[in-house]
Formats: sequence, structure tokens, C-alpha cells
Amino acid sequence: MRSIWNGSISFGLVSIPIKLYSGSEDRKLDLDMLDRHDNARIRYKRVNEETGKEVEWKDIVKGFKKDDAYIVLEKEDFEQANLKKNKTIDIEEFINESDVADVLFKKPYFLEPQKEGGKSYNLLRDALKKTKKVGVATFVMRQKENLCLIGIYKKALVLHVIRFDDEIRDPGELKLPTTKISKKEVDMAISLIEQYTDKFDLEKYKDVYNEQLMKIIGAKSTGKVKKPEKFESKPTPATDLMAQLKASLEKKKKSKAS
Repeated sequence: MRSIWNGSISFGLVSIPIKLYSGSEDRKLDLDMLDRHDNARIRYKRVNEETGKEVEWKDIVKGFKKDDAYIVLEKEDFEQANLKKNKTIDIEEFINESDVADVLFKKPYFLEPQKEGGKSYNLLRDALKKTKKVGVATFVMRQKENLCLIGIYKKALVLHVIRFDDEIRDPGELKLPTTKISKKEVDMAISLIEQYTDKFDLEKYKDVYNEQLMKIIGAKSTGKVKKPEKFESKPTPATDLMAQLKASLEKKKKSKAS
């Protein structure tokens, strides 16, 4: 793995030199965009709006438009905006793991100690494990300030980038139903949830979509194109809700017995 950010993580006066690695992989197939008429590849070009000429990466800068002109920002400007946060993941407080809503999570990163950071790294990891808490921190990466949580995954410290409050839309804007649910229906649904409750095992969940897509690609390469199957998801009518809950329970009981 190649590190994508080098710096330190601190809590109190303890500073741990670390390297940051992406903790997840994109599993999408590498597909090219083609012209339908001749399968020629479609490529993007970075073109100057005024001259129409292509611009090389080394000549591209970022700018903020103010009034009718642009203020150009260089690499040094981004670093100077907050020198500490460009180099330090500063844990500001600790909270209970259960206090964080899942909707906040965006992406995980693994933390690895650098030279002479091993003991303080293990200290923070073991303390978090025993207290079942996570650290709340902010830092700057790729010219953006990030809010994050520092926790544990297996034997490593993991940094979860989470969303700021103003990045979450208000669910109050949704048109949510006001339909009344009977106690009997809720009790039945709880029974069904309990029947399906098990210890979470990440390894039993596999990405089968890419595998199926590769089968289709293989079939098309040999000219064996199957007629697409149809699937229609029908909502359960309110009048059938209880019957479907009962049927679901019976189905689960039979699968456990077999």
C-alpha cells in the first residue's frame, strides 16, 4: 500500500508520527467510454475556453472568482491556510462509539506508526479498545478540512472521515407517511427481526454484481447474448402486511430447521 498523507496524530500532549492509507478499495469494473458508432474511445481534454487549445496539467492552477476576476491560489496558499491541520490530526475530545449516527460516515483510512511512534500508537489503540470510545479530530487533506473519528479495526487504528453537520440534509423535507401501525403488527415485525438477528460476519457478504457483470461480458464476447430477465418489486399492500409478516416468520423457521 502507498501512503496518501504523512503527519502526526495527537491527543493531549502525546504526538504520534503516522502514515495514512486508504482503508477501502473501489470494486467497480474499469470500463471505458466509447462512441456507439465505431467503439472508438472517448477522452476528456482540458481545454482553454478562450483559445480552444489543450492545457497541460503542469500549467493548471486553481482560482476563486471574486467580482469579475480570479484570485489564483498556489500550493503554498493551501498549506498556509492552517499549517497545523495540514500536518496534524488533533484529537479534540473522546465520545462513545454508540453516539455516532451511521449516516455521518464517509470513508475509512488506516493509520500506521512511523519511526519511534510505535509505543504511543499502541497506547492510544489499547486505551480506545478498553474504554470503547473514539476520538473526534479535524485535519486537512487534499485542500479540504475533514472531520473524523479515530477508532480501532482489528489491531490497527482506523480513521473514519465523517460529514460535518451542514453536509447532512434535513430529513424534515421528506414526505413521510403518517399511517398508524397496530401494536400487533409491531410485535410481529419485532419477532421477525429477532429471527433474522445474528452475529455480524463481514466475510459472508460478497460483491456478486461485478462477478455477474463479467459473465455477461464473457457471453457477449462469444456472441451468446441472453434475453434480459425482468424483475419487478411490488410493494406490500397495507391490507396484506400481517399475512406477509406471518409468512416471513414461517419461512425463516423452516430454513433454520432444515
